[in-house]
Amino acid sequence: MAQLLTIEDLRLLAKRRVPRMFYDYADSGAWTESTYRANEADFAAIKLRQRVAVDMTNRTLASTMIGEQVSMPVALAPTGIAGMQHADGEILAARAAARAGVPFTLSTMSVCSIEDVAQNTDKPFWFQLYVMRDRAFIERLIDRAKAAGCSALMLTLDLQILGQRHKDIRNGLSAPPKPTIANLINLVFKPRWCMGMLGTKRRSFGNIVGHATGVGDMTSLSAWTAEQFDPTLSWDDVKWIKDRWGGKLILKGILDAEDAELAAQSGADALIVSNHGGRQLDGAVSSIAALPGIVEQVGGRMEVWMDGGVRSGQDVLKAVALGARGVLIGRPFLYGLGAMGEEGVKLALDIIRKEMDITMALCGKRDIQDVDASILVKGKA
Repeated sequence: MAQLLTIEDLRLLAKRRVPRMFYDYADSGAWTESTYRANEADFAAIKLRQRVAVDMTNRTLASTMIGEQVSMPVALAPTGIAGMQHADGEILAARAAARAGVPFTLSTMSVCSIEDVAQNTDKPFWFQLYVMRDRAFIERLIDRAKAAGCSALMLTLDLQILGQRHKDIRNGLSAPPKPTIANLINLVFKPRWCMGMLGTKRRSFGNIVGHATGVGDMTSLSAWTAEQFDPTLSWDDVKWIKDRWGGKLILKGILDAEDAELAAQSGADALIVSNHGGRQLDGAVSSIAALPGIVEQVGGRMEVWMDGGVRSGQDVLKAVALGARGVLIGRPFLYGLGAMGEEGVKLALDIIRKEMDITMALCGKRDIQDVDASILVKGKA
């Protein structure tokens, strides 16, 4: 196997090893995928200032995110059905994140449950919450996250209704995959994935099946999910959730300065500038394009993070230069997970760390805390 030196290398390996419906689930956007593509393209358009003859010794990427020490300002984003990229995927990703000294966020729509991850890891993780119509279930979910020792709750605000993702529809996405002829043919060519799945009992949505009223198996889950995402979600619900949780609260899915202002007024500790990886409103602006305006609006009152389109350590550094206190990565770690399990996630983080470190040095900075817009070519941000 060729050396794996970039996130792109991991993506290509994951594409070979992961069943098509799950690879496509991770690596696609809504409708025409224009926002999905813009997330990456707008990063590429930002140019860096090379500096020379400056002291590059004793560099550090260490920072904090909502008061937690991190080895670099990076966290693993919540991603649905990561346990279908690789058997026990959420547990493996959480372990890799802990080894790398960065936070891991577990999705509501994970395969491994909150309790699974807590029992199989040593470091507290964050939990991401979707608001459902069944508020009693949401209360229980918040209480389960508390009981598991989760150190922050991340509330996603941009999925009141599900954006249409054509590849998922065409692939008949389900977890586990339905035994159709097309799926069975595809699985024949994914022996590593199949062997892993045969070795685990975690093959459904662990946070939901057996916990939500009326959801005892996969047949009822699909109908329940279609009915449960709540289009009435409002800022009053954010207050209710904040009070119920009582701990650090992160709001995910902010793309507009007016919404950022409401987020700041809600008392949340951080917000994430995000368009859901281009998977919701196709035609929305890229996350990196929206970041500076939101930092200007609320950056002095709460931590502003971002996700979407990050494929390298250079992208992380550019986001930090434009005011992000932290950056979440989704697809890069999923590529690593699909390619090589826990070691693949760790490798993805190592690649990003090395790229950040070298780029920061060549831009004339030694401490991530000193990185600002001065490392960017004017007019290219």
